[in-house]
Amino acid sequence: MIVNSPNHHVSEGYNEELNTDITCTAGYDGIIQHLNDGKRTCKEIEDFMKARAAIEEKYAKELLGLSKKVCGHSEMNTLKRSLDVFKLQTENVSLSHLHLAQTMREEAKKLEDFREKQKEARKKVEQQMDGLHKQKAAQYKKTAEAKKTYEQKCRDKEEAEQNMNRNATTSSSKQQEKLYAKTQQAKQTAEEADRIYSQNVSMLGKMREEWLNEHVKACEFFEKQEVERINTLRNVVWTHLNHLSQQCVTSDELYEEVRKSLEQCNIQEDIEHFINLRRTGDKPPAPVPYENFYNNQRTVPTRSLPTAGRRAAAPPPPTAGIFPSPSAAQQEYSEGMCAFLPASSYHVVRIYCSLARRVSLFLCKNINLLT
Repeated sequence: MIVNSPNHHVSEGYNEELNTDITCTAGYDGIIQHLNDGKRTCKEIEDFMKARAAIEEKYAKELLGLSKKVCGHSEMNTLKRSLDVFKLQTENVSLSHLHLAQTMREEAKKLEDFREKQKEARKKVEQQMDGLHKQKAAQYKKTAEAKKTYEQKCRDKEEAEQNMNRNATTSSSKQQEKLYAKTQQAKQTAEEADRIYSQNVSMLGKMREEWLNEHVKACEFFEKQEVERINTLRNVVWTHLNHLSQQCVTSDELYEEVRKSLEQCNIQEDIEHFINLRRTGDKPPAPVPYENFYNNQRTVPTRSLPTAGRRAAAPPPPTAGIFPSPSAAQQEYSEGMCAFLPASSYHVVRIYCSLARRVSLFLCKNINLLT
């Protein structure tokens, strides 16, 4: 069946073989199934946007946590400023993604409200059409039963008339009167069945007209809903993509601020800043000289022995004797050996050597006297 609408045609979708069955609702059921599929599509897109919003929110929170971590804490001057801008803009990017997640949830909520609104509006029309379908089916069943009764009564009437005509010449007058009365009764019954059947057909026709009018209105209403649904879904997806594109633009603008800061990063200036901040002097340390261990010992200054109460030196011993006097080389050697000793030990050895010479001279003198 084709239903004309103001601008175009709405097809109910009846099969040609089913058009003769007034109780068939295949076309209407097809429309309802299509509308249910559309409602399911709305729900799927709604769930998709909610899931995407959850992903954006999770990404935003992780990115925000990342921006709070220490990054370049030991840097200084222009590079430090650039890294600070990098962290700040990373935080701003995370906040923009958080705002995007909230926007997506709002769009999903609008789609949910639209879906529920269409559902409530459809519910009233569907309930009305379901009621008409039930009334039409019940009236059709009643009409079919009336038709069956009517046809049976018509056959009974014809049979009574034929029976009366066959026995018109052979039966008695009393029998003919009984056959005639039976025929008249069958005729009246058939006429009553005809009237009831005709009345039911008329009622079914009126009910059909009412159903058809409501069916046209329902199809136009469903078509309007379908136009709104398709247009809404198209706009929702379009707006969703616009938000994603705008997020890319916003992120790039924030990253551009980081790039501008990096352009101001001066390598030579940072190096000079570090030198001026950490400098320790203008001259390097003096080189470490080589120091010979023995030369250092010879250069140690010596102190002279005290002269107070010192006895006069003994006369030199004779050149020949049992204990000859030490030669000049031996004396120089002993003095040289003393030069390698520390200052405190050096004086002790000198005193010891002096006493040893005196004892030697004394013994040599006494021996010479004895001889």
